[in-house]
Amino acid sequence: MAGHSKFKNIMHRKGRQDAKRAKVFAKLGRELSVAAKAGPDPAFNPALRLAVANAKAQNMPNDVIKRAIDKAQGGDADTYEEVRYEGYGPGGVAVIVEALTDNRNRTASEVRAAFSKNGGNLGETGSVAFMFERVGQISYPAGAAEAEAMFEGALEAGAEDVESDDETHTVTCQPDDFASVRDALEQKFGDPEEARLDWKPQNSIAVDEGTAETLFKLIDALEDNDDVQRVSANFDVDDEVMERLSA
Repeated sequence: MAGHSKFKNIMHRKGRQDAKRAKVFAKLGRELSVAAKAGPDPAFNPALRLAVANAKAQNMPNDVIKRAIDKAQGGDADTYEEVRYEGYGPGGVAVIVEALTDNRNRTASEVRAAFSKNGGNLGETGSVAFMFERVGQISYPAGAAEAEAMFEGALEAGAEDVESDDETHTVTCQPDDFASVRDALEQKFGDPEEARLDWKPQNSIAVDEGTAETLFKLIDALEDNDDVQRVSANFDVDDEVMERLSA
């Protein structure tokens, strides 16, 4: 389970857009509404329980969470479908885009335009997914536990890997084990900062500052799209470059 990968570098970059609170809440609300279609009680709906936990981790008010769940139970509730887009960004970086949309044609057109305008190319489904591994990812702040305690707790819970640094503990597991691992860690360490299924790159591509700047423009354009829920990419950027570009 021990070891280091470039996954944290990618997660750190994706966190930049979280400052856009209103947009983040809108996307979380959409996730809540979709999950609540299977039932409004988180105790009996694992997908909704996860969506609620992620919403609370982003400090989404309880009344806003409740409205999103209630909306899904109404007869006029919006209907969204999950779609995935794959392509290449600047420097040959592989990019996976996950979306929830009520208009597949609109979303496909907007995602294609974002790739085209920012040095990338949208590909066919499956064109880059083979470069990633589907995993469950659970993140805790470093202060939640000592690294050894988090390692032991994750091992007992059935996780596959733990990466700890000065800021975060990142636990990964098989998708089928995600719910049980998350619940076991929650009982031991409390609510995580984030818990979700994600795409972990099998290998990362190192990019220089110029390429990274263009790549980040592509990622920002995708993340700014209301339909896009998640963007994953297999790039690796030097920490000093990351700091300059994130300033």
